[in-house]
Amino acid sequence: MKLPNGYGSVKKLSGNRRNPYAVRITTGWEIDPVTEKKKQKYITIGYAPTKKDGLQMLAEYHQNPFDTKAAKTTFQEIYDLWSKEKYPTISKSNVHGYEASYKACGTLYNKVFKDIRLADLQYVVDTCGKNYPTLRKLKVLFNQLYSYALKHDICNKDYSEYVDIIKYKDKNPNSNKRTKFTKAEIAKLWDFKEDKYYQIILMLIYNGCRISEFINLKKENVHLDEQYIDIVSSKTENGVRRIPIADKVLPFYKSWYESSECEYLLHTEKQSHFTYNNYKDSYWFPLMEVLGMNHQPHDTRHTCISMLTEVHAHPTMIKIIAGHSGAMSLTEKVYTHLDIEVLLAEINKI
Repeated sequence: MKLPNGYGSVKKLSGNRRNPYAVRITTGWEIDPVTEKKKQKYITIGYAPTKKDGLQMLAEYHQNPFDTKAAKTTFQEIYDLWSKEKYPTISKSNVHGYEASYKACGTLYNKVFKDIRLADLQYVVDTCGKNYPTLRKLKVLFNQLYSYALKHDICNKDYSEYVDIIKYKDKNPNSNKRTKFTKAEIAKLWDFKEDKYYQIILMLIYNGCRISEFINLKKENVHLDEQYIDIVSSKTENGVRRIPIADKVLPFYKSWYESSECEYLLHTEKQSHFTYNNYKDSYWFPLMEVLGMNHQPHDTRHTCISMLTEVHAHPTMIKIIAGHSGAMSLTEKVYTHLDIEVLLAEINKI
């Protein structure tokens, strides 16, 4: 069927392409300098897998035309434009949430926004490994970007409403399971105890700290003579607690304490504060590779709790050391201010 003059066209491109049909609209006319004949000028508004899909795209454009000048706007560019408007109007915590969601969208950054389809959005959800609350924020970001794009005639269909996150409501896709260090692996770590970065792993295994708590531990909260550390800032309110320093790792604490002028107990080679990503990427994973082990930093905490359980440490003591006071009974909470000697006796069992 011949299309009306000036309506546009669907042209098949050469090569092996996922969407081989280019959908074009006529934007005007010009004189060919070689043939001196008048010819049409086109702008490509999208690409389709079949000619039928291309004709449908062309029909949808004529029913609801979008700005052809924005036809090449990428996902990243839409995000930049939207965020400049949005971020000044919302709280910092909401900004951080959207920024975290955007980081999961790497496969979309350079895609032309109007060419993105449901399958592209769903792929991000299915492979990002985030839990359900985070996926909800990701879908909200998609909703916001499509709302912005529709308002500015950059696209004419919102695919974000069809993104499926419900299937992940009761599970975390691609989540990392907590795996404790085996006795053989811990013995191997002790073989490298003279190396200060292996010492950090052992210190974590024998204190049950969250990695964020330990790398943010300041020297002023390390009490070597009394053999305990104070966690004054934690992921949860219940995580603020006093943790005993086991006898076997006390020399490591002393060595780190005396090794620099840095205000933090742990520090980089340049004696500056560790960030979580810096420690994990530049120290933790390279050491795991050398050891032939496959562990995440949080596995040390899981290992400490498991070891305390195996030696029949008192359940209340385990909760106090790990900062699990939210799981305590009212009676147990009465004893959260036990003398450090009592806690030290429990940690020294492992």
